[in-house]
Amino acid sequence: MTVTTERSGHSPEKLLAPVLSAHWDEANSWTLRAYLRHEGYQGSAKALAMDPDAVIALVKDAGLRGRGGAGFPTGMKWQFIPQGDGKPHYLVVNADESEPGTCKDIPLLYANPHALIEGMVIACHAIRSEHAFIYLRGETVPVLRRLHEAVREAYEAGYLGTAERRREKLGVDGLPGLDITVHAGAGAYICGEETALLDSLEGRRGQPRLRPPFPAVAGLYACPTVVNNVESIASVPSILNKGKEWFRAMGSEKSPGFTLYSLSGHVANPGQFEGPLGITLRQLLDMSGGMRPGHQLKFWTPGGSSTPLLTEEHLDVPLDYEGVGAAGSMLGTKALQCFDETTCVVRAVTRWTEFYAHESCGKCTPCREGTYWLVQLLRDVEAGKGRMADLDKLADIADNINGKSFCALGDGAASPIFSSLQYFRAEYEQHITGGGCPFDPAKSTVWADEPRSTHLGVTA
Repeated sequence: MTVTTERSGHSPEKLLAPVLSAHWDEANSWTLRAYLRHEGYQGSAKALAMDPDAVIALVKDAGLRGRGGAGFPTGMKWQFIPQGDGKPHYLVVNADESEPGTCKDIPLLYANPHALIEGMVIACHAIRSEHAFIYLRGETVPVLRRLHEAVREAYEAGYLGTAERRREKLGVDGLPGLDITVHAGAGAYICGEETALLDSLEGRRGQPRLRPPFPAVAGLYACPTVVNNVESIASVPSILNKGKEWFRAMGSEKSPGFTLYSLSGHVANPGQFEGPLGITLRQLLDMSGGMRPGHQLKFWTPGGSSTPLLTEEHLDVPLDYEGVGAAGSMLGTKALQCFDETTCVVRAVTRWTEFYAHESCGKCTPCREGTYWLVQLLRDVEAGKGRMADLDKLADIADNINGKSFCALGDGAASPIFSSLQYFRAEYEQHITGGGCPFDPAKSTVWADEPRSTHLGVTA
């Protein structure tokens, strides 16, 4: 399928074929043999023949931005690593995917783990690292097994291992050794924050660190460290294979390339949809069959529950970093949770806030105390026990959390509060004046009206 995006100031752009998800439906797509059939490890071969700084420059010029949420330029992040410092350099891949609604890295690792491993080989060459880590969410045991097997295959083929073995297998003189360690986390959402992840990887309780120093200077084991998202690293081999011009032909000038969008909620066919940055939710809904029959979109999140929610008025907002930002939200992890008119906004926001209160590490007072009080107020409002003054109090507490906590968990907890009050304040008031929630939770159950479609869309 061809996806076309049209934006002011840009020509129509086309992505003729998927990249990351191109071969997910093939038999044994997770094996090295299957990966090698589709230009597998050709990008790393080109990278290893280049000067490391030239690899960084290529990724930087391509405009690849981090796919984990913040959208920071990947090549620039690599460039921050000091050279000639005499310290070990580390690459850490953040696979602790746990944002409510986010589901792109885990399917990618399950279907094609070698895309990540090849990207790690390239990234380690670029930053002069001889040891890399994958921090995986521990509950995803099938993915953990496939990752271990893929790493084993990479060692056997010589992409990983001692310097002597890699030189012998790959035929590249002066090649250093490279090891990859797969680490299974214990399921704490806070470990998705890069410095909390590093603490957990070192064997301590996962809590965010004060910065500076930043990981690029003092990260894992107090050494220079790059922390990247799975999709960010897995996108690198195609850039080496096809060039920066090919990559920049997709997306927009400031947000080039392709990406994976996770579509969930009251949609006809939830799943992973690959397309250029800048595609709209309207186009993605067309690809997925729209909302469930007989219902219409009420509100949605562009990047998981930590991003300010948007409404039906924002269906044509370009899903890139600048477009979503201009609409008052954030692209985040591109977790598009879509809710129809049967959904109670207060109920949804309450459940999200309960999640953040439970997952707060407790290190900083604004997040630890603020999320607790947000939950108490929201529960009262949902049950019809709240007062009108509670709505201003919700906004006030959220304001005292936003931008004042150690990490972005506090900001994520405040985002749905601010945005839901902005767009649906009348619904909050209705709970208070009407003595409780006017919605029937059973009606918002996915596919309560008819049998669910069995099709899972993975397309571009």
